Amino acid sequence: MTVKVSRHFRPNFLSTIALSVLAVLFTGLGMWQTKRASEKFATEQLHLVAKSVSFESALQQGLRFARVDIDGHYDPLRHILLDNQIWKGRAGVHVFTPFYTNNGAAILVNRGWLPLSSDRKNLPEVPTPRHATSIRGMLNILPVPGRAVGEPDSLDKDQWPQLVTYLNRQDIADSTQAKLENWVVQLAPTDTSGFAGRDWKAVFMSSDRHKAYAFQWFSLTTACIVLWLVISFRKISGNKP
Repeated sequence: MTVKVSRHFRPNFLSTIALSVLAVLFTGLGMWQTKRASEKFATEQLHLVAKSVSFESALQQGLRFARVDIDGHYDPLRHILLDNQIWKGRAGVHVFTPFYTNNGAAILVNRGWLPLSSDRKNLPEVPTPRHATSIRGMLNILPVPGRAVGEPDSLDKDQWPQLVTYLNRQDIADSTQAKLENWVVQLAPTDTSGFAGRDWKAVFMSSDRHKAYAFQWFSLTTACIVLWLVISFRKISGNKP
């Protein structure tokens, strides 16, 4: 007499529910990453084809990433220091200085990165031209935090520079008493009025990175299905004469 072993498809209720929930969750995350990849790719393409236009035209048409030349002067005293900016592994700030154009407009200029000491009360010096000048840069939206925790920083119009954890255009406009455009100019790397870290990118996380994350989530979905199939086929033993 021999023992006959066969396999029968008998899914377990609890494992089916658990793995189904995980598969749906992983698939949803993969779809979200795929959508983000598509959005980031569109932004990257917009960055690649952006051209040089006049500052006035860029503002009127809302041309994000347009390369612009602007004549005017910096505010030599009022600077906003955006905290938690990392450059080459070092902690620091991005320096935002109001720039007043010859045509009467005002816009924040991101002049790049400066180091920040562990003592937040000891803010870096911000050397700034006091004479009329011409700057070149790229028009962009104001940086938006991934998650704003707590209330916006309270700005003191009589104390400069000021350290903030994220930018609020209206608060900055009120404290500087300037009607700021709802844009920022990222100063070109060749401009001598800027600081370090001006290798501006279209997005913080590339579309390729999102695609890689999407692949990982979909792989986990596949793993759930394979695992469910494996544990659903059970061995059944029987006697064979």
